[in-house]
Amino acid sequence: MRRVRKRLRAAGIAAATTLAIGALSTAASAQSSPARMSIPGTHPAWAVPSARVSQQAVTAGTVTARVYLAGQNQAGLAGYATAVSTPGNALYGHYLTPSQVKAEFGPTAGQVSAVQSWLTGADLTVTKVDDAIGGYVEVQGSVQDAARAFGVSFGTFKGPDKKADRAPAQAATAPASVASAVLTVSGLDTATHDVKPVDTLPPPDPNYWIAPPCSTYYAQKIAVSDPSAYGKKQPYTNCGYTPRQIRGAYNVSRSGMTGKGQTVAIVDAYASPTMASDANEYARVTGDKPFRPGQYTQDLPSTFTQTAPDECDAAGWYGEETLDVESVHGEAPDANVTYVGAASCDDEDLADALALIVDNHLASIVTDSWGDLADQATLIPVYEEIFQAGAAEGIGFFFSSGDNGYESPDEDPGSDTIQVDYPASSPWVTAVGGTSLAIGKFSNYEWETSWGTLLDPLAANGKSWQFTPPGEYPDYYDGSSGGGVSSAFSQPFYQAGVVPNSLATSLPNGMTSATPMRVVPDVSALADPSTGFLVGQTTLQPDGTTYAFSLSRIGGTSVASPTFAGIEADAQQAAGHPLGFANPAIYQRYGTPAFHDVTDHPLGPGYLAEVRNNYTDPSTKTGPLITYLRTLGIDGEGAAALPAVKGYDDATGVGSPEYYVQSFFRR
Repeated sequence: MRRVRKRLRAAGIAAATTLAIGALSTAASAQSSPARMSIPGTHPAWAVPSARVSQQAVTAGTVTARVYLAGQNQAGLAGYATAVSTPGNALYGHYLTPSQVKAEFGPTAGQVSAVQSWLTGADLTVTKVDDAIGGYVEVQGSVQDAARAFGVSFGTFKGPDKKADRAPAQAATAPASVASAVLTVSGLDTATHDVKPVDTLPPPDPNYWIAPPCSTYYAQKIAVSDPSAYGKKQPYTNCGYTPRQIRGAYNVSRSGMTGKGQTVAIVDAYASPTMASDANEYARVTGDKPFRPGQYTQDLPSTFTQTAPDECDAAGWYGEETLDVESVHGEAPDANVTYVGAASCDDEDLADALALIVDNHLASIVTDSWGDLADQATLIPVYEEIFQAGAAEGIGFFFSSGDNGYESPDEDPGSDTIQVDYPASSPWVTAVGGTSLAIGKFSNYEWETSWGTLLDPLAANGKSWQFTPPGEYPDYYDGSSGGGVSSAFSQPFYQAGVVPNSLATSLPNGMTSATPMRVVPDVSALADPSTGFLVGQTTLQPDGTTYAFSLSRIGGTSVASPTFAGIEADAQQAAGHPLGFANPAIYQRYGTPAFHDVTDHPLGPGYLAEVRNNYTDPSTKTGPLITYLRTLGIDGEGAAALPAVKGYDDATGVGSPEYYVQSFFRR
């Protein structure tokens, strides 16, 4: 999974005293005026007095901002999206076309005109207008003009990127006459909001080479020469499961479904230049069918931006795209796959990519392996509108739940508190958590537990492990499935009666909520690198000069989301109609054979573990080998622990697919 941060924009940080006083006066006047209304999401939580780098107001420089359009009848959109997504409702499956959604819920010509007039009246220049779902009016102008237009003063604060960032010192406002047409505004601050890779994904350039020995199925090879752990010799990790093995374990093969007639979209940033050939070669070497002509398509912007390694690092996205495409095709070999590449890893560009799918109905299933910490997420109102519009059209969005558990600072140094990720925590998406999965010799399901791994290095004498039972946390923490309770979203209707009230009211700050809240994940699938996924990509070879197709092993909820999305395509084929937003149907199947109930101790008391060798330098296959015991099923500790228990839990949701596809057969 990849992490979102805000894009850096150029801004002068000059401050003439008289101009600063003028800017502060403008902000104070606008804030106190009853003719203006606050715009949600426009005052960054980090822009507080204690984080000020300078006491002087910022009055010089340029602002490029997007004013996102709220459209009409937002409550009606949410209501309709709920009705068409809920099995048993009279409107279930009565989806709208993109043109109908725009006509009923999109911005009107009058709203667009009023917003433009407000902004140009403050001497800002309109540079672009998009009047579709997820649309906006983009403007540019001086800091002083922006301060006047939005009723703010700008200061310099220590941002989440640890840099001195410009930001509004208070929430932006809009004239009351146009405020109902405004969702939110982006671009007022200069903190970064770009997506970066997480450490469970190997870099695309060079390859991450798998050190021997490893198994092709669970416990094929036992580490008999290494020390015992938990009373027995432990198996070596697998070399990477193939899609055929995963289809067997999750009973997709038994269903006979292949995703035929369905279309799955994948959203990442940029585009790998070898994607089509890599996916076809991967299918051949793993025993599956390559894409048919026209089965794989791409929808890309005319230009990519922020491609440098110190910006979004475009090449760093190729591995994510490759994993997503090969996972979806692997679980739904006959489904059409459309890759939609964002122009950059900026949150605005990723939202544009999602909106493109909804505005043109490019697919009925969308998988996304990126996100942000909930308290650093931006454009939440925009994403929520896009997801609801998608639901009204019969489009389901799937997001990786995260690779750092409950995002405590121990698990994720970039987080300052225990919290969930976004967009995974949106009540309008399906959050897919991660598991450790044991697949047997005949592609059979053996056991599954929540993904959460602690490393235990081999002692120097080679006769014992350094810490067994599990050692220090977090020093040897190696990733875990994202989950927990949202502080922002109330419990959605489909979780009522399934998610225990004691869990849904337990806020991450230790307080008890008066009302139940949204809990993630919803479902789960294979994610642990210890029981990882085999992936194939054109990468730099150990000689440092040659590029060639290579196999590697990958883990993270970046595996889980596209895996479940592919299985959703199979389920949709079984149903004979689009399933749309999946959660109502998923929760109606809770406690049935549709799902494996994943728990911490599937084989009884005691820890599960595997042994893994790593090259000292995995990019060049150079040693000596480094040996670890990998203890499984430990998703966090203390207040950030996410135990996987019987029934719904915030480590694995309602569980992983068992007879999920079969549950949609028409009867």
